[in-house]
Amino acid sequence: MTSPTPPAEPAYADRTYRSAAGIAGGALLLAIGLWLGVDAVIQGHGNAPWLSLAVLLCAVPLIVAFSFRPAVFAGADRLIVRNPFRTITLPWASVADVRAGYSSEVFDQSGGKYQLWAIPVSLRQRKRAARRQVRDATVDGQIGTSVTADVTDTKARMAPTDQSVLTLRELAEQGASREGAQGPVSIRWAYEVIAPAVAGAVLFVVLLAIG
Repeated sequence: MTSPTPPAEPAYADRTYRSAAGIAGGALLLAIGLWLGVDAVIQGHGNAPWLSLAVLLCAVPLIVAFSFRPAVFAGADRLIVRNPFRTITLPWASVADVRAGYSSEVFDQSGGKYQLWAIPVSLRQRKRAARRQVRDATVDGQIGTSVTADVTDTKARMAPTDQSVLTLRELAEQGASREGAQGPVSIRWAYEVIAPAVAGAVLFVVLLAIG
């Protein structure tokens, strides 16, 4: 007689969070900046083309850093937060809480706080969600009584940012005990963004100084 097969460990699909509005704004800024910069390089006189190149060298990495780069990756074992200038890797066991006030933030067990640039807070969406909750409660005759809606229904009525934060908090609680979710927080600086931006700024200052 064979022993019963133990229940399979639940699988947690990887989740990726990005700001669509941030990407769209960055694409617009990048297009305008490249158009003006390339035109100045071609049509400019004296050291104007070099100044334009220096501005592009500094501005393009910054635009990319603040618009295209921010992302949050939630996997089975860890949370990876990619912000403009650094990437923070937090094993789920190191995550103490995930909150959304005026910004979305994750806290580690030692009290460290890291902002989630890819999950911006929209006060307008939050107010809209609150009005929808009140309206639904009125329709259901639940004003002034305890609401016993299930978690899925409650999450569906939240603002998108609050939905994402609640999901990340649930993943942290579910994954904290996993063997692969142990370990310290690690931080890597985005030198591929910082180096060209600093070089462009230095070049711009030097060109201005020498006239």
